[in-house]
Amino acid sequence: MYKWLKKYIDPIISLDCILPLLSCFALNMIVYSGAIAITENRYKYDFTTSFFDEKVPVITWTVYIYLGCYLFWIANYILVRRLGKEHFYRFVTADMLSRLVCGLFYIIIPTTNIRPDIVGGALSDTLMRFLYSVDAATNLFPSIHCLVSWFCYIGIRGKKEIPAWYRAFSCIFAIAVMISTQTTKQHYVVDVIGGVILAEVLYYISGHCSLYRYVMRFYDGIHAKIEKRFKK
Repeated sequence: MYKWLKKYIDPIISLDCILPLLSCFALNMIVYSGAIAITENRYKYDFTTSFFDEKVPVITWTVYIYLGCYLFWIANYILVRRLGKEHFYRFVTADMLSRLVCGLFYIIIPTTNIRPDIVGGALSDTLMRFLYSVDAATNLFPSIHCLVSWFCYIGIRGKKEIPAWYRAFSCIFAIAVMISTQTTKQHYVVDVIGGVILAEVLYYISGHCSLYRYVMRFYDGIHAKIEKRFKK
């Protein structure tokens, strides 16, 4: 079993990065759902601006970008591991810290907005209604969609090991995701700004401190135990 994993899975996604990435996903879900539960009955702020948010039109086809970004996230988070172990764990540390900071914002400043009625019959309209039904209008500031999409770009920014065209694509697609958060009316413009700033600040902090070493040591220990067990 272990030899099969090393031969067929490891070349695609390094086995030692699977658990950290799953942990990032789990932490994201815990923070997001936990904040909703904690603030369920609390007053929520609406940061909609008349000079920008109210003037942005609803463009339902951009829901494809908003939902399709999950594939972009998976691809780039895996790609970051190929840039080196230390770089990967600095990235993972920044990602985890960002969720904890987001959780604090969601609890201290719970937010909401008023979504439009989507009445069309196109597939994009149906997807918009589905999105609204499964994603509550809360936990808006900062936007995790914008935060993670920008992480996907800055994680490979300036890395010559990654083709220049893909680095450019990642930047453009991350910006497209930010635009989609506005045209689907999932977020205010301040959520976009907050997500990008938070990503940049925590990525910088993680890149200039040794906190990532503790995270790397923790997951290395777990991976070594799992690897030892698989080899038996």
